[in-house]
Amino acid sequence: MKHFKFYHKQDILSFTKIRRFETKLGESLQAPEDIGNLDSVLAQSNARYVLFGIPEDIGVRANCGTGGTDSIWTPFLNAFLNIQSNDFLNGDNIILPGYFDFGDTKYLIEQNAHGTEEKTDAYRHAVNMIDEEVEELARHISSYNKIPIAIGGGHNNAYPLLKGTAKGLYKAGLLPLAQINCINLDAHSDFRPSEGRHSGNGFRYAEEDGYLQKYVVIGLHENYLPQNVWLDIVNNPFLDFITYEDIYVHEKRTFRQAVAHATGFTADNYTGIELDMDCIEHTLSSAMTPAGISSMHARQYIAQAATDCKAAYLHICEGATQLADGRKDETTGKLISYLVSDFIKAGDIE
Repeated sequence: MKHFKFYHKQDILSFTKIRRFETKLGESLQAPEDIGNLDSVLAQSNARYVLFGIPEDIGVRANCGTGGTDSIWTPFLNAFLNIQSNDFLNGDNIILPGYFDFGDTKYLIEQNAHGTEEKTDAYRHAVNMIDEEVEELARHISSYNKIPIAIGGGHNNAYPLLKGTAKGLYKAGLLPLAQINCINLDAHSDFRPSEGRHSGNGFRYAEEDGYLQKYVVIGLHENYLPQNVWLDIVNNPFLDFITYEDIYVHEKRTFRQAVAHATGFTADNYTGIELDMDCIEHTLSSAMTPAGISSMHARQYIAQAATDCKAAYLHICEGATQLADGRKDETTGKLISYLVSDFIKAGDIE
């Protein structure tokens, strides 16, 4: 993993506001300091979750989207590491090895590619390299029967997370085939044609390559569902969806019923839990929406899915604190911090 940067414990403490008589997550979670140490910690630690960052916007730019999803990791850490470590959420159950830094690749593309088409092609080529490195880490973590939690970047990273986690669970003897299910709370299907890797087709590649068994999208916006994708979904018994309009406009079912349908549909296998921040109303993301779900519904989705599913991994993506067009919102990192803590708390209730 050429682009992975390992944290030392002191790096984590630098984000943590130490306060007398209190213990923050940053003080109590574990920090392997190199790849050899990571192997040792994964083998020996009782911690269940391995948290890492993918702060990149290469996949979003490859999808002709607005950059900025590389801005969320540090603000998220500033919020998450300062949560209280207590009976509700204990840092001892979390390993924080570090994050990916693909800044050199982005710089090379920006400096050497000219014109929109050439840059798009270069970004799509670069996503393949990102896929390889993210897959390697996800496979490594899952092979020790631990749950990856990936934060930041575009939804392109769903593909290597699905692929790597399926391979890792198979290696650990927990799956008969390297294939898992997935639930995605998203305004978009991200099932666009396999025209070159980008943030809009990660699930298509995972399905075509045989790593994705069942896939269900909750909150899909009808206005942004291409006809060809719609036909692919309705004609495939392993794909399902519940539109935003069916939940909130036509009120055919409640939000909790929609999540229950998704967890039931995927109950026969390990399931990746995905959340694209562009589904949350007025939340800064690569495809920000004025008509989405509330942050409370996002938290309920995470908690319900983590409780009802045999969770393979958690992926929260597409969020930003500053977009390439200048828009800013410093609260996005704190919202993701709530979502991650909800996932861990729900998973620990057994």
